[in-house]
Amino acid sequence: MPANLTPEYKKAEAKFRSAAGDTERLAALEEMLRTIPKHKGTESMQADLKRRISKLKDEIQTIGKKGGARHVDVFHVPHSGAGQVVLVGMPNAGKSAILAALTNAPVNVADYPFATEKPVPGMMLHEDVQIQLVDTPPITAEYAAPGFVNTCRGADLLAIVIDLAGEVLEQMEVCTRYLDSHRLMLDPTVDQDDAANYLARPTFVIATKADLAPPGTLETLKELTERPFEYIEVSASTGHGLDVFAKRVFEMLDVVRIYAKKPGREPDMNEPFTLPRGSDVQDLATLIHRQLAESLKSARAWNAPGIHDGQNVPRDHILTDKEIVELHFS
Repeated sequence: MPANLTPEYKKAEAKFRSAAGDTERLAALEEMLRTIPKHKGTESMQADLKRRISKLKDEIQTIGKKGGARHVDVFHVPHSGAGQVVLVGMPNAGKSAILAALTNAPVNVADYPFATEKPVPGMMLHEDVQIQLVDTPPITAEYAAPGFVNTCRGADLLAIVIDLAGEVLEQMEVCTRYLDSHRLMLDPTVDQDDAANYLARPTFVIATKADLAPPGTLETLKELTERPFEYIEVSASTGHGLDVFAKRVFEMLDVVRIYAKKPGREPDMNEPFTLPRGSDVQDLATLIHRQLAESLKSARAWNAPGIHDGQNVPRDHILTDKEIVELHFS
């Protein structure tokens, strides 16, 4: 039975994934349990939420008893920017090289396996939007770091990194088996609100070292892989495909850029706010200031389809990419 998750539940889930600490995560989990539809199709999800809430409460209580001593989960990567993309791959697939080529993150690019011991985030720029890429410890057929699954579950997108100059079928098999075993990949044959998909993430493939691979390698991989992945071919050493990769990731995140304008001033066109496509003016106000959003009085918009520049728009006005919005509070 489909779960038919509500917008309120999905917003609570987004809060959980971007939470900065245990207290915020607990509040988000409790909100998820409160807003999840109560029917047979969500029974397993409700049970899982209750288990996670109980476990997190115990952890918080244990920390308090130890006089404030705190366990740091290195596999929890707080969200930053317009979205988070976690790179998944076997040793020497080229994950660290991609991060080094597209961000200023302090990564260790080495020609030996397991050079990356914990997740390393970095910010990739696409036009005027920052997107977070996360390099991760490699996985093999025999081993993956125990906390790695939590890194994947916190992502907006998962990118399987395949070294075209290596054993491509083995790499694909290891990565997909791991993601499948933890229910991390969306199943296109199942409703996206179904319980089987609620922890899954959209997944695509980055084919690296395109400059070193024999001709036709990528085409062969596509033919022998039954899954309908999208493939993006890149080379971190030559720069081939990196601009295409950044643009496509932005498109897959499915967000809109909104430029805020203070009354009587020019809009800030340098650092837009990013919101999921389908968000409205009230969502923007909440993003800017959650408490102040309750006193939102009116709004004006520019560069929006179907309206005149500077026209008043209602709170439920759906925002579009590169729109300029001026908010007025009482």
